[in-house]
Amino acid sequence: MSKYYCLVAGLPNISLDDSKVPFTISDFRAELEGILTSSDKKLIDLFFLKFDNKNLIEQLLHPDYDPDERGSITYDEFMALFKALKKGKKPPKNEKIPSYFVEFFKLYIKEEGTDEEDGVDREEDEEDDENAIPHPISWEDRLSGLYYAYAMKCRNGFFAQWYELNLNINNILTAITAKKYGLNKTDYIVGDNAIAQLLRTSNAKDFDIGDSLEYLPDLQRIAEEADLYVREKKIDQLKWEWLENNTFFTPFDIESVFAYLLKVEMIERWMLLDKAKGEKTFRELIGAMKKGSDNALEEFKRNNKK
Repeated sequence: MSKYYCLVAGLPNISLDDSKVPFTISDFRAELEGILTSSDKKLIDLFFLKFDNKNLIEQLLHPDYDPDERGSITYDEFMALFKALKKGKKPPKNEKIPSYFVEFFKLYIKEEGTDEEDGVDREEDEEDDENAIPHPISWEDRLSGLYYAYAMKCRNGFFAQWYELNLNINNILTAITAKKYGLNKTDYIVGDNAIAQLLRTSNAKDFDIGDSLEYLPDLQRIAEEADLYVREKKIDQLKWEWLENNTFFTPFDIESVFAYLLKVEMIERWMLLDKAKGEKTFRELIGAMKKGSDNALEEFKRNNKK
């Protein structure tokens, strides 16, 4: 296993309450070029796929969308894959494109159909079919579920556990919120790991996962926090502490390098987060969920990315 003594020793100390970061996650990624081994670089690339997920969804529905530069897959590469699958051809070889993109496009083509001209937009057909029943899980969340499943198969245990931690946190808080507002939680749970399955089927107070997750009591307390700004900070504090505890014995390994990247991302997000906006957008989300409006929910998600 590679050690990165000089790299880690030279990293500035940071904390979640910092008001600025020494560099952005993009800058840090560039700094790692030429330092990491090829196998460790792939682990970092796995993290940045979430920005390609964002670009895929946006560009699929809005071709004029200005892509997030933190992603590395271009619109042309997205569409080359999409059109090949649409025509039943073998996908073009592209090492940048993960296998779950193929699975996602196959689902999209099967359920949405495509316009003959550009292979994507079929809004007019959807408007004509008033009896069509939309899938309860949004395309964005379905892609996220595929991404988590893909990432959780990572051979590095720390990385796999990190992605499962995030999937579980999101799903547990979603299930608690849905239950509180009388919503069907199965319409919002993402992924198919053991915790997700229990969250969908159990009506117990702890969803029958109390003995499985040591951090469940913390999440239940966080869910009761009325101040949404404070609640978000507590979620990140939980994640920060998890990173600290799980890298204690690997201070110079890729696990600690990745943990530092994740911490920088958290600080970046808090630098941009506006408390009043956070309260407003959360209320909009709950309103959309109660109303059962897929369009409103999708619009909210497009405009309020973490």
